[in-house]
Amino acid sequence: MIPKLRIIPVFVPHSGCRQDCVFCDQHLISGAAAPATEADVARAICDMDEPSDREAVEIAFYGGSFTAIDVRKQVTLLEAAQPLLAHSALNSIRVSTRPDCIDVETVQRLKSFGVKTIEIGAQSMCDKVLDATRRGHTASDVEKAAALIKREGLSLILQMMTGLPGDTPDISIYTASRFIDIKPDGVRIYPTVVVYGTQLYDMWKSGVYKEHTIEDAVELCGKLYQMFAQAGVPVIRMGLNPSDILSNGGAVAGAYHPAFGELVYSRVYYKKAVSLLQDTEPDSDVTIAVAKGRVSRMTGINRRNIDSLKREFSLRSLKITESGLISGDELLLL
Repeated sequence: MIPKLRIIPVFVPHSGCRQDCVFCDQHLISGAAAPATEADVARAICDMDEPSDREAVEIAFYGGSFTAIDVRKQVTLLEAAQPLLAHSALNSIRVSTRPDCIDVETVQRLKSFGVKTIEIGAQSMCDKVLDATRRGHTASDVEKAAALIKREGLSLILQMMTGLPGDTPDISIYTASRFIDIKPDGVRIYPTVVVYGTQLYDMWKSGVYKEHTIEDAVELCGKLYQMFAQAGVPVIRMGLNPSDILSNGGAVAGAYHPAFGELVYSRVYYKKAVSLLQDTEPDSDVTIAVAKGRVSRMTGINRRNIDSLKREFSLRSLKITESGLISGDELLLL
């Protein structure tokens, strides 16, 4: 049995970042005022609940470019995480970084400290978009870093953004197709959010940048999700992690919603149900079966999918039930 993974996030906002990307303020996005220290790492491990025998624990360094931090600081943080690895062979370390901050020596150093997963902030595979957002790396850098990480036997997660300056739905779909060719172990999809105080905020306020609305992002991310699902690439997150700072004014425009991923899943399931119900007679009593744990995706937030489908197809009733015979995102009309 594959053990359940529990992640302990440790934020190192802006640490090691060589660029000032137009969209970024990691202090606001992560909610962390200052980069974590070795004491913070030790405290996070000490404060964690005792894991079960069927649970793996991973400490994850998020919010900065970990491998661009001074090597001595990297080592200090990684050493502080070693008691977690000593506790169980199932435990591990994850780091997030830039594609142009990866080389053989760096990856081998990470491996020696028990790092098993590296997340790469690729954002786009279109160099024009990367230039417009001042990323400071190219799509080729992403491919080289990904190939090295996989060759060294580590798990690779790629992060992409939609709605960046210069981006279009077609370019985002192109980025997803390039990701699929790379064959990562998972992807994160982050629709662009206009965060107060960033360069993107100034661009939006002056009209140079048009915001990536929630509606547009939900529609696009639904297509991307299905592309990855069909290719067997897990989508491990869609949308920024909600925080009090973002919810209370930090996110001034763009595709920020505390339950963004659920909005996307709901849209995907709604479209699948529409296809399934095309030949249904009006005034019918309908039951749709979904895989275990997927009822909320089909129901939609505040039962929106149920209400909309009943109206669209003039149904007398619509029930959603779980079926052990169905897996993934399949739907079955009973």
